[in-house]
Amino acid sequence: MSNTNLFEEFNSVSAKAWKQKIQFDLNGADYNKTLIWHSNDDINVKPFYTPDDLNTRNLKFKSPIGSFKITQSIYVNSENKSNSLANNAILDGAEAIDFIITNEHCDLDELLQNINLSIIPIYFDLQFCSSEFVEKLNQLALKTQAYFYVNFDIIGHLTKDGNWYNTLQSDFTALETVLKNCNNLKSNVCVNLDGYQNAGATITQQLAYGLAHVNEYLNQFPNLFKTEITFKLAVGSNYFFEISKFRALRTLWHTLATEYNLEPSCHIIAAPTKRNKTLYEYKTNIFRTTTECMSAILGGADSICNTAYDSLFHKKHTVGEQHAKDQLAALKAALNIGYEKNPAEGSYYIEYLTVQLAEKALVIFKDIEAQGGYLKLLKAGTIQKKIKESALKEQEQFDSGELTLIGANACIHSENRMKAELELYPFVKQNPRKTLIEPIIPKRLAETLEQHRLKSEI
Repeated sequence: MSNTNLFEEFNSVSAKAWKQKIQFDLNGADYNKTLIWHSNDDINVKPFYTPDDLNTRNLKFKSPIGSFKITQSIYVNSENKSNSLANNAILDGAEAIDFIITNEHCDLDELLQNINLSIIPIYFDLQFCSSEFVEKLNQLALKTQAYFYVNFDIIGHLTKDGNWYNTLQSDFTALETVLKNCNNLKSNVCVNLDGYQNAGATITQQLAYGLAHVNEYLNQFPNLFKTEITFKLAVGSNYFFEISKFRALRTLWHTLATEYNLEPSCHIIAAPTKRNKTLYEYKTNIFRTTTECMSAILGGADSICNTAYDSLFHKKHTVGEQHAKDQLAALKAALNIGYEKNPAEGSYYIEYLTVQLAEKALVIFKDIEAQGGYLKLLKAGTIQKKIKESALKEQEQFDSGELTLIGANACIHSENRMKAELELYPFVKQNPRKTLIEPIIPKRLAETLEQHRLKSEI
C-alpha cells in the first residue's frame, strides 16, 4: 500500500467556510444562541475548533506519555490488617498504595511488611503534623530505595479543618524541618486541590487557589524545595475541561517553578470527585468514575485512585473496590498508555481549553497575590466566599434540572429504598466549634434531595 497521505486528496476548508455551512444548515436559527455554550469558567465553547484558535506559545509542556499507576487507598486502623489489605490489593492489580494514616504512632515495619518497596510506590496521606514521622519515612526510603510520596500539607489542613494542626509558627517549623531533612523521598510536600473541587469551586478557581496555595510555601522557603511537588486533584464530570485542567496545572506550575528556579515538573495523583456521586441508583457512580478516570488518564495524571461505587454509605465495599481497580485496568489496557502518543495531544479543542483555563487561573492568582496572598484572603474569608458563590450557582443548576444526575434528579426509580443500607452517614456532618478561619467544606449536589427522599421512605 502506498504511504501517500490520503488527506492530500482533499482541499482544506477554512473556519469561515465551516461557519457559513453551519449557519446555512441552522435554517435561520441564531448561531451564537444555538451552538455557543457558556461554561461556569466563563469560557464560550464553540461547535468546532481550528488551528486559528490556538496560541501554542502559552503551552509550556507536552502531556506525559508514561503510564499512570492504578492506586488503592487504604485507611489505616490496624497496621496488620492494612498491610494484609495492601498486599491483597497488589495481587488484585493495584500498582501503588495510598495509606491514610491518622497518628504518628503507626508501626511502619508492620504496615509495609512483604511489600516490594523498590517497585510499588507508596503514598502516605498524613492526618497529623509530625516532622519526626516524616524523617522516619525519609530514612526508610534511603535504606530500601523506596518510592515514597508524603502528603504533608499544613495549609491544606487549615482549609479543611479551619485550624492549624498546632499553631502557624510550629506547623511551618515542622514543614521547614521536612524540607531540609527529608530529600530521600520522591515528594515531601503535597498540595491538595481536591477539597476545592468537592466544595464546588470552578476549574479556574481550583487552579488559581492551588497555585496561590503552593506559592505560600515557595515564598516562605524558596531555596528548600529539593523533591518533586505533588498535587492531588479531584476529577469532575466535565470531560474535556477536566482533561485540560491537568494540562493547565502543569503549565501553571512550569511557569511558577521557573520563577523560583525549581524543577518545572510535578507529580499528580487524582481521584474522582465526590460532588456528583449519588446515594440512590448508586451503581450509576460507576459510569461517572469511568469518565472521570479517563479524563485523568488523558490529562496526564501519574497516579489514579478510583473510588468504589458504594463508598458513600458502605463501611466495607470489597466488590466496589475491585470494580474500581478493574475499571482502571480496562482503561489502561484499552488505551495502551505508555506505548502510544497521548491521544489528547493535537486536539484543537483541548489545546484551546488548556490555554484558556491557565490564563484565567493566572489572572485570579495574580489578583490574590496583589491582595496579600492566599493565607491573608483565606483568613478574611474571601476564598471561601468565592467558592460558595460558585457552589451555589452549580447547585441552582442541579435544582432546576439544567445539570442532571441520573438517579437523583433524572431517571428516578421512586420505589428504591436506601435507609436500611446506610452504614455510613453520607451527608455533610455538622460540628459547630471555634475555628481560626471558616473551613472549606465539601458537599455533594444531591444531598438535600436525598435527605428528603430518605425521610419519605416507608
